[in-house]
Amino acid sequence: MTLTELKYIVAVARAKHFGHAAEACFVAQPTLSVAIKKLEDELGVMLFERGGAEVSVTPLGAQIVAQAERVLEQTAAIKELAKQNKDPLAGPLRLGVIYTIGPYLLPPLVKTMIETTPQMPLILQENYTVKLLELLRQGELDAAIMALPLPEHGMAMQTLYDEPFVVAMPKNHPWINRERIPAEDLKSETMLLLGAGHCFRDQVLEVCPEMARFSTPGNGMQRTFEGSSLETIRHMVASGIGLTVLPRASVADMDAQDGMLQYRYFEDPQPSRRVVIVWRKSFTRKAAIDALCDAIAQIRLPGVVAVETTA
Repeated sequence: MTLTELKYIVAVARAKHFGHAAEACFVAQPTLSVAIKKLEDELGVMLFERGGAEVSVTPLGAQIVAQAERVLEQTAAIKELAKQNKDPLAGPLRLGVIYTIGPYLLPPLVKTMIETTPQMPLILQENYTVKLLELLRQGELDAAIMALPLPEHGMAMQTLYDEPFVVAMPKNHPWINRERIPAEDLKSETMLLLGAGHCFRDQVLEVCPEMARFSTPGNGMQRTFEGSSLETIRHMVASGIGLTVLPRASVADMDAQDGMLQYRYFEDPQPSRRVVIVWRKSFTRKAAIDALCDAIAQIRLPGVVAVETTA
């Protein structure tokens, strides 16, 4: 049994005609017919019912053809792996990103990657940190962009940039005359947070630990409200429900005066998060990771500070 013979029976099953199948395989019809007869003799079964203008596949032949298709697909995958090993930038890169980074990093990143490495399109998935790490371990993703701290993962990691946090408030809030906001002052305000599962929620609670006791029911008056995304929370702040903390890259213009929101930096030491890229140590396309990191370094995300550190 050879891959060529498997290719021939798949072609006949699709074309339902020996002559057309031979043309599709670029061989003479006698060559194709002899090869298929040889395979049938080897297997001891009839794959096709001959006669009439159209060839039909036997019930058992249909099962064998389906298996042959899977074998040929896997063979093509092996060739693709070898090709990518020769040129790590050839072929898609499956990239995961956490929800609070994706909307702000991905638009300029995709544009930059198209300009610099068009032969390596990005297959993107947004998810929670824990889920992205799980997909990495399962081989469903090649790399993921997320923020420290991370649970134990045993993977390769490289730092991309540090991103400060800022306070967002309604345009008529009393704090708009302040240049900087002390983190401890947030405990006197009604705060809006992301829902459970978002790592950014945990990072905000680290900025103002007092909010943690109000962010769960059963502890007296509810002092926080939850949103499903940063953009939803931004709209809630604009409507006057309360304040929130945002990553700096989500704010295009800190000095905008014509919108519904005002933004202020924290007093020093400013709270921030470190954004990293993580990948399996067994991943062979390191040059693809390097190209991705180079593209991110070229992007001028507002307020972030590049960090050239490898862990």
